[in-house]
Amino acid sequence: MANLGGAVAIAIALHLPVGEIAVRLGFGLLLNVLVYLNNDYVDGDADLEAAGREHDKTAFLMAHRAAAVRAQLGAVVVLGVIAAWFGGGLWIPLWLGGGVCWAYSVVLKRRPVVDVLAMMAWGMAMPMVGVPPAAIETAMPLLIMLGLFSGVFESVQVLRDLDDDKARGVRTTAVVWGRAPTLALVRGIALLAAVHTAWAFGLWVAIPAALAALWKVGDAAPLALWNRLRVLCGLSFVLACYSVWSGG
Repeated sequence: MANLGGAVAIAIALHLPVGEIAVRLGFGLLLNVLVYLNNDYVDGDADLEAAGREHDKTAFLMAHRAAAVRAQLGAVVVLGVIAAWFGGGLWIPLWLGGGVCWAYSVVLKRRPVVDVLAMMAWGMAMPMVGVPPAAIETAMPLLIMLGLFSGVFESVQVLRDLDDDKARGVRTTAVVWGRAPTLALVRGIALLAAVHTAWAFGLWVAIPAALAALWKVGDAAPLALWNRLRVLCGLSFVLACYSVWSGG
């Protein structure tokens, strides 16, 4: 759900009116409900067989499949109505963000490298909830940052789920590549994000992202690594938003 915070941060940086931000926030919240419900629905049968995956909630969802489908269809209709009524480019995150997430849930999460690329695309598409078409050029460097950061986080996520995914026969990047190459991928995407940030917003804004790329990984647990990267990348993103907000 961090994409929702990113969308609001970009909307504030663009000086959008409070009323418009409220509409976009509500749209983004419903869109997130839709994509996460869809992901849980698609993965339901597999999650029932996996320990520690909120078994009771998954069992409830799978016992009410028809209601889950109706809820998803209803959310699509409501989102379509809001996008048609409000305009403001909301069709873009609806179809791109929702479409990528659906494809990821159905097939792409089981394709090494493609799983990371899909989340990078999703990381750019979902925060577009906060961007009107007239401001897309201004917001694009921020969206690219979020896309690259999403690639970093997804690479760590598949590392965190490595043993579970291997046991379930899910061919993620971490399962196929192994720990060391996946950690190298984390570092590589983080470095690319730092270079982009320095080019778009200046060296000082890029310093936290550069630390995320250059910090020695060692034997850090995936969760600890994930939290460290989120703090450092998030700080660069906040600084970049301030740069846009202040006219930099």
